[in-house]
Amino acid sequence: MRPASLPLNVTETRYMGDCLIPPNRRAKRERRRRAGTAHEEGRRCARVARVDIAVIGLGLIGGSALRALAAQGHRVLGYDADPATRATARTAAARAPQNARWQVTGTIRDVVAGARLVVVAVPLPALPRVLDEIAATGYSGLVTDVTSVKAPVRMLVEQRLQGRHQRLAGFVGGHPMAGKESSGFASADGDLFRDCAWVLCFEPGSTSLADWLDLAELVIGLGARVVPATAEEHDRAVATISHVPHLLATALAAAAADPLAGALAAGSFRDGTRVAATRPELIAAMCGGNAPAVGPALEGIIAALQDARAKLDAPDPIAALLPWLAPGHAMRAGWPAPMAAPLEIPARPDALLRLGRPGGRVRAVAADRSTVTVVRPAPRGPGGLLDDL
Repeated sequence: MRPASLPLNVTETRYMGDCLIPPNRRAKRERRRRAGTAHEEGRRCARVARVDIAVIGLGLIGGSALRALAAQGHRVLGYDADPATRATARTAAARAPQNARWQVTGTIRDVVAGARLVVVAVPLPALPRVLDEIAATGYSGLVTDVTSVKAPVRMLVEQRLQGRHQRLAGFVGGHPMAGKESSGFASADGDLFRDCAWVLCFEPGSTSLADWLDLAELVIGLGARVVPATAEEHDRAVATISHVPHLLATALAAAAADPLAGALAAGSFRDGTRVAATRPELIAAMCGGNAPAVGPALEGIIAALQDARAKLDAPDPIAALLPWLAPGHAMRAGWPAPMAAPLEIPARPDALLRLGRPGGRVRAVAADRSTVTVVRPAPRGPGGLLDDL
């Protein structure tokens, strides 16, 4: 690890619920469970050494990260380009519990000055300017981001933060799979990331394993489930399960302009169009920023819908539609996949990436950083998913 990188070494750690529990605490946990406090004990938590963290961009995700990190006891400073957002965040800090407050600065230089980790939480179009300002400060700690597309972010970091004759800052790309259709600091929620999947990108040959493990431990402390992936793997996956659904929801919402349709709309319309309420500029940034992956994914969905349209012209459209509907029904009925029991695997880049590809998750990082505790989808029988760990 670089001398100036983020030392997030755990000084006291508790892994509860589906993580490992030190043997000398098992009896105490059982007594508490029997006393009626099992619900709180069952929530994963990790107490880590206090870290100086900067959050740049205080919208829904950045504001939620600010609140969650402060609640974990870290010293957190925030910055947003909008003065009104900064004022709102300052007011909220004053109203937060004494041990979960944060500060808001007026410039990027001020917010990163004492930070060992910088969390960049701005839309993709604003990222080049923010990275330029971070580089101009000479910042040499660790940087992560929460942008919903990863390959373009990685290229921007290489060009603007790490490409000026020397590699100053470390970088681990990230994307918490959490959100709401509402945006802005007013919608921020310190519990937003609890039980969500949080992708942390590992790029063989460029990502520091020590940095990755440090950041994974921090994210686990927020209650999230860490999924390892490369930037390209992430972008292909989210094109199908996040970006294209935003386009489909918007198209469906626009097609329901008829007043009678609006009056009759109920659960199917509400659920199918929820993300259409997202600000258009945010949808454009995520889908346009991931165009190389979104294009083919959208073409696949269009082809499937055209097939469904053709079946409606069959002599018996009901019978014709049944085989078309079956695969989607089966997938949705089995989601989320049941997980196998936790186990330990080596904390190696190849093992981590093999874990993430079938949907495995990191739930704990060993104190000596040699292993990680993970869960994977349950095996499907001999030669199943767990055989290659």
